[in-house]
Amino acid sequence: MRELARRHLGKVVAGTGIAVAATALMVGITLPGTAGADDSAGGPGSGRTTGQVADGQGPGGQGQQAAVAPGVVQEAPPEGEKGTGRDPLTDDEFERAGKLALSRQLRDSSEDVEGDRGPQSLAIELAEPETDELDVADAPRRADVTFYDYRDDTFVTRTVNLDTGKVERTETRHGVQPPLSRAEETEAARLLLADPLSAGLKADHKDATGKELTSPDQLVLSSMVYRSTPGAQPAALDKCGEHRCARLFPKVVNGPWIDTRHLVIDLSARKVVEIDR
Repeated sequence: MRELARRHLGKVVAGTGIAVAATALMVGITLPGTAGADDSAGGPGSGRTTGQVADGQGPGGQGQQAAVAPGVVQEAPPEGEKGTGRDPLTDDEFERAGKLALSRQLRDSSEDVEGDRGPQSLAIELAEPETDELDVADAPRRADVTFYDYRDDTFVTRTVNLDTGKVERTETRHGVQPPLSRAEETEAARLLLADPLSAGLKADHKDATGKELTSPDQLVLSSMVYRSTPGAQPAALDKCGEHRCARLFPKVVNGPWIDTRHLVIDLSARKVVEIDR
């Protein structure tokens, strides 16, 4: 699978506080607890830090503080093969859920955003527990694996029991359009760059960088799903909502945003359409 949206909410870097403090010092912001503090040792509101001279006196009797040791960023603790309770999915569970959900039948009967065999992978998330398992300490851990099948424009959700290794439910719906994956954004940009309607985008990029725009890799991409509104867009976009359609919000790498809101990419039909600004 080309891409899976990852959500590992439990992995927080321990050095965040250090980075915030350092940023505050650089821009002259007073952190909470230091407002109005006397700079001299022992003064009103002064706080002692590790490494400060014990009696507040350095050579020559002047108040002095030793240099603060550099911060240390701690590595995340080792991750086991299986999480417990409502812990986020581990890397092993994440990969296993994706493999279990993508059966041979599903792979052979579907297409991804590029038209290749197999559905477009969207996301893998820890599933909500069953109603009768809410108070069960050792309830099975399940994952919801979502795909988009471009062969017939269906949104597919498969719920995998990570304890038994079985797919317990498969739900297929039409007209459901979740946020686009990174792979879909990239393909939308590729389709746009191949279309004459991208002339303005390319000109703006050259103005900003002095370079020709030839690849999605030259852009930072954001997107939103576009749905048709009766009478509000060209007839060529009437199926957006049933089809997977996108608006892109491209940004020059280390540069400005470029307005392409007037262009809609129908990923299902693989065409670009201009709408009124």
